[in-house]
Amino acid sequence: MERFFKLKEHGSNFRTEIMAGLTTFMTMAYILAVNPIVLTPAGLDWTAVFLATALSAGIFSIAMGLFVNFPVALAPGMGLNAYFATVVISSAATDKPISIEMGLTAVFISGIIFIILTLTQIRQMMITAVPDSLKHAITVGIGLFIAIIGLKGSGLMTIAATTFRDVKTGEYTDLASAETVIHLGHLADPNVYLTIIGIVLIALLMVLRVPGAILWGILGTTVIALITGHVDVNKTLSGQTWVPDFSTMNFAAFDFAGVMEVGLVTVILTFTFVELFDTFGTLVGTANRAGLMKNEEEGKKRVGKAMFVDAIGVSGGAVLGTSTVTAFVESSAGVAQGGRTGLTSVTTGICFLISIFVAPIIALVPGSATNAALIIVGVLMMQSIKEIDFSDMVYAIPSFLTLALMPFTYNIANGISFGVVTYVLLATVANATGKGKYKVHWLMWIIAALILARFIFLGAE
Repeated sequence: MERFFKLKEHGSNFRTEIMAGLTTFMTMAYILAVNPIVLTPAGLDWTAVFLATALSAGIFSIAMGLFVNFPVALAPGMGLNAYFATVVISSAATDKPISIEMGLTAVFISGIIFIILTLTQIRQMMITAVPDSLKHAITVGIGLFIAIIGLKGSGLMTIAATTFRDVKTGEYTDLASAETVIHLGHLADPNVYLTIIGIVLIALLMVLRVPGAILWGILGTTVIALITGHVDVNKTLSGQTWVPDFSTMNFAAFDFAGVMEVGLVTVILTFTFVELFDTFGTLVGTANRAGLMKNEEEGKKRVGKAMFVDAIGVSGGAVLGTSTVTAFVESSAGVAQGGRTGLTSVTTGICFLISIFVAPIIALVPGSATNAALIIVGVLMMQSIKEIDFSDMVYAIPSFLTLALMPFTYNIANGISFGVVTYVLLATVANATGKGKYKVHWLMWIIAALILARFIFLGAE
C-alpha cells in the first residue's frame, strides 16, 4: 500500500487517507439521492438512476486513485444533470422531442470529444496557459462555491422574492433588485440550527487539532439529529430496498440516429464547454490545495492523467445511464482532511459501491451534517487568496471576477470564463501601451474566442 500510493512521499499515512476518503464520500453522498430526483422527471427510473450514480461514482473514483494517484472523486455533476433533464423535458412539446436515449448519446459524444482533447494535450496546456493568480482565484472561487452550496442547502441563506410579474417554474427570470433579497434563514428551522451545530462542532474539533475533524463533525451532527428526532428513521427507511435491481438500468441505451435527426449539436457543445471549465477548475483547485502543484512539472502530468480519467468517466457514465460524470468539488473536503494520494479516492469509490447495498443507512445522514462540512471547506480553500497579486490590476480584476462570479452565478465555468476573457483583454492593452509585459499564451486567445462565441451563440444559461 505504501509503495503503490507513495504515502510517506506525499506526507500522509494510511489512516489519514482512509479518513479523508470517508470524509469526501460523506460530503458527496447527497448525489445518491439528489441525482435520481433531478433526472426522474425526464422519464428515467429512480432505481436505475440511483444505481448508475453509485456505480459511476464508485468505478471512476477508484480509477482516479489507482491510475492517477490523485485524491479526487467523480460522480454525476450537479448543474449538468439539471440541464440534461431540462433539455429532455422542454423538448417534449416540440416537433422534435428528445428522448432519454438521445440525451445519453449527447453526453457520450461529449465524453469522446474530451478524450480527444486530452490525448492531444490541449486540456493539459491550460495549466501552463493560465496565470498563477487566476489559478489561485479558481481555488478560492471553488471554495466560495462549495460554501454557498452548503449555505443554500442548509437554509442558512435564503432568498425572499416579491415579484412584480408572474414567474414561471423552471425558467430563468430576470428580477429587479427590489424584487429579491438574500438574507439569513429562519434560525428555528431544524436544518438551520443543526447546520450551525455542525459548523461549531467541526470548528471546535479543528481548533483542538482532532484528526478527522470534518468526518467526526458530520457523524456527530447525524447522531444529534437522530437523538432529537429530526431524522425520522421509519420514514427514511420506508420503501428503501437493500438488494439492487440491475435490470432497471439504461445500460448503453443510445440513439445515434435520433441525435443526427433532431440535431443536438448545441446540446453537445454546451455539455462540452461547461464540463471543460468545471473539471479544469476542480482539478487545479484541488491539486493546489493538496500541495501537488509545488513541483509544477509533476503536478501538470498528474492533472493531465486525471483529465483523461475524467474524460472516460463522462462517456462511461452515459453507458451506465446517467448524465455527465465529473470531478467533484466536494473532493476538497477530503483534501482538507489530509488526503494527498489516490488512496483517498479509492476509499471514496469503495464507499459508493458499498452504498448500492446499504442505501437505507446512508439515507439517515441529514443534509445539515454535510452542509456544515461544505461551509468549513469553503473557509479552508479561502487560504489561497493570499497568493493572488491584488496590487496589479491586470491580475486583480480578472481574479476577482473569477472568484466572485463562481458563487454568485452558481457556476464554476462562468467565473473562469470572465476571468480568462478579462485577463486577455487587460494584458493585451497593457502590453500594447507599454504599461507592462504580461504573458498571454496563444491558447488563452483561443479559449477567450471560444468563450465569447459560446456566450454569443449559445447564451449564458
